[in-house]
Amino acid sequence: MPLTQVAVVTHNLADKNITETGRIKYLRVALLLVGAIFTFGIYPLTIIWPSGWSWHTGQSHYLQMILGIYATLGVFLLIAARSPLRHLSLIWFTVWSSIVHGGIMAVQSLANPEHRGHLWGDVAALFLVAAVLALLTPRGTEAEPA
Repeated sequence: MPLTQVAVVTHNLADKNITETGRIKYLRVALLLVGAIFTFGIYPLTIIWPSGWSWHTGQSHYLQMILGIYATLGVFLLIAARSPLRHLSLIWFTVWSSIVHGGIMAVQSLANPEHRGHLWGDVAALFLVAAVLALLTPRGTEAEPA
């Protein structure tokens, strides 16, 4: 979803001009995109833009572990896209773990000048994932399955 579409969705949700059905539709699309990127896209990003996505040079044990964790989460987000209201705890885990992981990486990027590129790469991406999913995920009585 391009950033212009995210801005439109954000504006519509803030103004409550979107139906609950539409909100779930956008949530499903977001879950599919995030799930696919987590599953298949992170490794290519470490190759294409290593200063923004890879914390170590070459094939490190750290990178393999992170790729395994995010690929697994991605598969479950793809499954959650079928019925988001049945997978709210997974969606909120993704939101909060993205905030925590992104926050830790932001501090590390600021403390280590050689990692500043991550502020525009994986750090920004995790905060964007958290914001979009948090914005689209229903809360309270809206979250009760029909």
